[in-house]
Amino acid sequence: MSVLVFAQTSKGILKKNAIEAISYGAQVAALLNTNVTLLATGTATAESLQVAGSFGVAKVLHANHTNLNAFDSQIYSQLVMNAAEKTGASVIILSHDATGKAIAPRISAILKAGLVSGAISLPAVSGGFSIKKNVFSGKAIAEYSINTEKKIISLLPNSVPPIQKQVSCEVENFLGGVEETISLLKIETKTHDTSGEINLPEAELVVSAGRGMKGPENWGMIEELAKTIGAATACSRPVSDIGWRPHHEHVGQTGIAIRPNLYIAVGISGAIQHLAGVNGSKVIVVVNKDAEAPFFKAADYGVVGDAFEIVPKLTAAFKQFKSQNS
Repeated sequence: MSVLVFAQTSKGILKKNAIEAISYGAQVAALLNTNVTLLATGTATAESLQVAGSFGVAKVLHANHTNLNAFDSQIYSQLVMNAAEKTGASVIILSHDATGKAIAPRISAILKAGLVSGAISLPAVSGGFSIKKNVFSGKAIAEYSINTEKKIISLLPNSVPPIQKQVSCEVENFLGGVEETISLLKIETKTHDTSGEINLPEAELVVSAGRGMKGPENWGMIEELAKTIGAATACSRPVSDIGWRPHHEHVGQTGIAIRPNLYIAVGISGAIQHLAGVNGSKVIVVVNKDAEAPFFKAADYGVVGDAFEIVPKLTAAFKQFKSQNS
């Protein structure tokens, strides 16, 4: 019995979600008194992958092949299962991101393994194997027991902080049969290039805005505030539906669910569907001229006033603070 963690590299490095999953896997392995292996994909160097050793992982299997360049859930699922077979893993851990959401259910069905998606805690292993996750759009927490021999967990980002534990790390090349697999996926067009942008699900700081901005021509001050504090930009569903902002910025129940340390909402009323995607934020700041906006009930801090006056002043205050403390 061992633990296998699957993570992708981006631009040659293991990013925040990957590090969280790696550390989580090492902690789970410690609870089970077993070892942990990382399966990493992407064009990374052995040196960059050895950062896993800083979080308790002594062995890395590195899969890098042209068949993995475009995401195909069938190929990725088979790769993970082959790695699990090679390492004798009974627990498979992934990040609860787009990739994890796509392949964890497939692996679960094929291996007949119990799955907890979007876990927010380490498992309780005394007398069983149970994990907590959010339910009812984040309004409650449920505890799920996994009774199958093989277990799969996808970790909700920004839920369990990574813990550093330095060990010696060995990197081994591993293809897992992907070189022999023919992908059925064909990419016709790519409509948006997100390179250079802060990945919204991984962002620790997010500045979001809604219809209170009155039009796409006014988004400059939102982008300036986000740039000043190093935040990602987001929006409400109506804004993306009418084309003011791209759909990949839509956060909420039907969009991207995020858990940043700070979420600043400007001109968003705070409908229940929007709150469902952001209520995991550590701190919520709301700026709205409507004192009765529902969002204020969920906010840690609220400012009642005109966003066109408040946001520029907020940006100026951040710039002044940075200049005085740089």
